[in-house]
Amino acid sequence: MHSVTPIAPPRVASPSLRFLVYAGLVTGIWAGVLCLALYGIGHLLGITFTRTTSLTQTTIGWTAALVVPIIVGILSALIASLVRGIPHAGRVVFWAGTILGIVSCAVPLHQADNWGSRVVLVMMHAITWALVVPQVARIVGDSEPGASVDR
Repeated sequence: MHSVTPIAPPRVASPSLRFLVYAGLVTGIWAGVLCLALYGIGHLLGITFTRTTSLTQTTIGWTAALVVPIIVGILSALIASLVRGIPHAGRVVFWAGTILGIVSCAVPLHQADNWGSRVVLVMMHAITWALVVPQVARIVGDSEPGASVDR
């Protein structure tokens, strides 16, 4: 028994796509709520959340702070479902999600001239990573060969 959870699930309870998407949705909602709270605190401190493109500068609204982590949670679960059942699936999901999380931090670091905005946006990326990636990786890890037991 090599389950990443304290009590290994039965083999028939290997995580399904539906269960993974549900976990991604729940962790995405929690990340979205925390990011929205962080957005509100930043807004109260006078931080302007802006996105700069080659020609325009637009403000990032509170809905993006709430909805983007939910979408990331669901997409992470859908992508993680592709490696269910392979050896080391949990580690693959964890490290791939970590690399994507680090790469995604480059976007806010190159956006605004305001360092407060940069820091808060990177913190939002970190919150989303911390809540979504480890949980989805743990669930996918239970689909690895030998992780479940016969009951």
